[in-house]
Amino acid sequence: MFKKDSDKNVGLRMILIIGLCLLGAGSGLAGEKRAMSGWELNSPYNKLYKASEMDSFKGTVVAVKEVVPMPGMSPGLALEVSESKGETITVHLCPASFENSKSIRIKKGDRVKVSGVWAEINKKDVFMGSKVTKGDYSFKVRLTKDGTPFWTMTPSQLAKERQDQ
Repeated sequence: MFKKDSDKNVGLRMILIIGLCLLGAGSGLAGEKRAMSGWELNSPYNKLYKASEMDSFKGTVVAVKEVVPMPGMSPGLALEVSESKGETITVHLCPASFENSKSIRIKKGDRVKVSGVWAEINKKDVFMGSKVTKGDYSFKVRLTKDGTPFWTMTPSQLAKERQDQ
């Protein structure tokens, strides 16, 4: 009789452990989704990116920082770039969970060329970047042809795009 109760307890413990593992895996995915909240492919933010209106400018990086582009969005990585006319332009790049200030290899004081599109967000003009070039190094976060964000791609699509850079 004691052995049967022990077996039953082992079975219950195993079910509890498996359940907790599944719950932990699910919360990890939920955390990842929160880290990209508002940055999804068809989000209001990404709908502002009009690839047909591609533009570019040159300037000096004044700051690399985190921004929240629209209320409720997860933080994003941005550059403050001073162009030749003395105007400072905020350049939105990507979710902060996708890339960070160290991984982009661009820092304050760097001369850069920025490609992307202009958008008005919260009554301010911002530049939604697709590519930042510093010398022979390029940091690309969107497809040039249609503006598809790299952070919405499958791992294999992203690997192909990064290999082509």
